[in-house]
Amino acid sequence: MNWKQVREFEDIIYEKCDGIAKVTINRPHRRNAFTPDTVAEMIAAFADAKDDTSIGVVLLTGFNPQTDGKFAFCAGGDQKIRGHKAGGYVGKDGVPRLNVLDLQKLIRSMPKVVIALVAGYAIGGGHVLHVVCDMTIAADNAVFGQTGPKVGSFDGGFGASYLARIVGHKKAREIWYLCRQYNAQEALDMGLVNKVVPYEALETEGVQWAQDILQHSPLSIRCLKAAFNADVDGQQGLQELAGNATLLYYLTEEGEEGRKAWNEKRAPNYKKYPWLP
Repeated sequence: MNWKQVREFEDIIYEKCDGIAKVTINRPHRRNAFTPDTVAEMIAAFADAKDDTSIGVVLLTGFNPQTDGKFAFCAGGDQKIRGHKAGGYVGKDGVPRLNVLDLQKLIRSMPKVVIALVAGYAIGGGHVLHVVCDMTIAADNAVFGQTGPKVGSFDGGFGASYLARIVGHKKAREIWYLCRQYNAQEALDMGLVNKVVPYEALETEGVQWAQDILQHSPLSIRCLKAAFNADVDGQQGLQELAGNATLLYYLTEEGEEGRKAWNEKRAPNYKKYPWLP
């Protein structure tokens, strides 16, 4: 792939090529752990991909290898900048935040497919990031697990409830309560990832999956994603599904009649659009 960097960031690399965007967490000195500033950059990149009509799939990955030669997708929130009784992680502006929750919601709500490409450690908040993606392809060196209760933290949102939908409640409770780590094959066996490939083939496999998706109806994919999420996301999920239904309606002649009538300052004529049986 001839990736083209489309915007300069400090903590991430944001690239595009042939309908695919790639967001790479670029903090190899910290196992790609994120700060509020890292997350803000990721939100900006995902928002750009969401609004770019040429993009249909986003790949989320971590820069590798790490400065010590090891591998990591993301080790979660950087504990070094977690504020003492501050209520969150403190960025350069000195404000404590948990803005990763906004990133999670964006990944789930954007009408594009997001595929996590996981090599090395996907731990803590980094584990949750791959969980909220539509699909996950793991390298054979991937390691998955939670650390929250070990460090006085937890994710009671998607990191717990959606994880339980994926692997079942018993397994999800094991993951959170015991804070054990699981290799790529164990993750595949429990349904936590979609496929395991050699590390050298990770990006190639992700690009192939993205290219396959790009051959399909973008509106169908958009509505399917909203439908999958609606069952888990409550009223927000229903809102996303309803928004896509509204989009479909705007594309009909009936919807166009209402718009034209308003612009022409006349009463709309809906008589030629009878009620369906």
